Amino acid sequence: MALTSLTFLLFFAVCFALYWLARKRDLQNGVLVLFSYLFYATCDSRFGLLLLATSVIDFCIALGIARTHRVSLRRTLLALSIGFDLGILALFKYFDFFADNLRSLAGVLGWHLDPVILNLLLPVGVSFYTLKSLGYTIDVYRRHVEPTSNLLAYLTYVAFFPQLLAGPIDRADNLLPQLLKPRTFNYEMAVTGCRQILWGLFKKMVVADNLAPIVNLAYAQVATRPGPDLLFATICFALQIYCDFSAYSDIAIGGARVLGLESVVNFAHPYFSASPGEFWRRWHISLMSWFRDYVFFPLGGLRSSLPRRGFNVMLTFLLSGIWHGASWNFVLWGAINGVGVLPAAFQPGNRNDPSKGASKTWSSLLKASKIVLTFLFICMTWIFFRATDLSTAILILKKILTQVWMAGYYFSIQGLLHPYDGYPLAGKKLLVLLLGFFVIEIIQNYRLVDIDNWPRVARLLAYNSILVLIFYFGAYTVNQFYYYQF
Repeated sequence: MALTSLTFLLFFAVCFALYWLARKRDLQNGVLVLFSYLFYATCDSRFGLLLLATSVIDFCIALGIARTHRVSLRRTLLALSIGFDLGILALFKYFDFFADNLRSLAGVLGWHLDPVILNLLLPVGVSFYTLKSLGYTIDVYRRHVEPTSNLLAYLTYVAFFPQLLAGPIDRADNLLPQLLKPRTFNYEMAVTGCRQILWGLFKKMVVADNLAPIVNLAYAQVATRPGPDLLFATICFALQIYCDFSAYSDIAIGGARVLGLESVVNFAHPYFSASPGEFWRRWHISLMSWFRDYVFFPLGGLRSSLPRRGFNVMLTFLLSGIWHGASWNFVLWGAINGVGVLPAAFQPGNRNDPSKGASKTWSSLLKASKIVLTFLFICMTWIFFRATDLSTAILILKKILTQVWMAGYYFSIQGLLHPYDGYPLAGKKLLVLLLGFFVIEIIQNYRLVDIDNWPRVARLLAYNSILVLIFYFGAYTVNQFYYYQF
């Protein structure tokens, strides 16, 4: 069920009505569990039991960890949780990848090996709810979180349907205490939630879904497309994946607010970052903070020798890359981003800011240049994320680097601005839309305007303007969110 469909709107409306009519905490959680599992069944009914098993097993293990003081038993129980959760990911997501690479390695060595290939269908959302549930047992083991004995609340926490398929990966210390408290309808909270949902629908239906045909066309014709075309398509993909993924987060966070629940922020205008390290503190925040707290810090973080710092950074980003998909594209994508973050990891914490003491104009120009360079670096990494295979990604990068200087090739970009007959944002319309979106991003990033302080008439005019743009330019075909595949 797509979050941008009328079916979901009706589904959410029924859930909203029953949820607030229930009034009592456990009844409200019961409504959320019911609708969460119904929602998951509409996506893939075959794996509902896997979601339930993950939740129940980690719920029981966490209680066992909390009730014993024997260090060896606590570690054994934690190992069981980690083994089960990561085993599920290994079986469904990585088994065939490693089996295929093992066969290739054996061939290089002159051996004949024919490992079993399972060809299992990846359960939708498994990468997200697995980390959410695993983080809970780790936090209980560390005594950072008190385990709950309320199974209904825990099932709600893991399966909460706005977050289920693509996050945010809310921590137990944030969402679970809210589910254990009585909740009453809050009008102001619901209004801000609806506003965030509306903005998410705009980003997905108007921006992301209208950029997708341009990206798909160029990346399907890599062999014949010149470098400038591929560069333009890559920049479009950078905007597409941001608008697509952050739109899901907006709808999920806004939906949670309408239901009286506060979720974590998942995006903080990452393309205004002045370094790759800052970018990864502002992109998919819930995932990167998960890897920071459960992988990077336990490895030693930055409190170690320089070689060990580099190892910690690279391993964290390699794991982040392979979390996204069982492909060498994602492994290399993670490695390149890790290399981009390394300079910050090697610098002392009290390093001087080169813009300190400079004039305001020079400081602004220096920061702007850093933002542009960071954006171009991130766009380069997106090539490996979007390309169908490693050889295609390398070809795209080679064409961009060798042909981007040739002015004559840029005229062909006009063809990409008309990817198919009847394209609603052909030519200048698309460029005007992207410029307007960029201005709004600037306003939001630097908090130049607070819409809550606007007169009511002005706010309603703004909301209706967004609705008109969605109705007129929105893509109404069911385009699933990009991160559903992970």
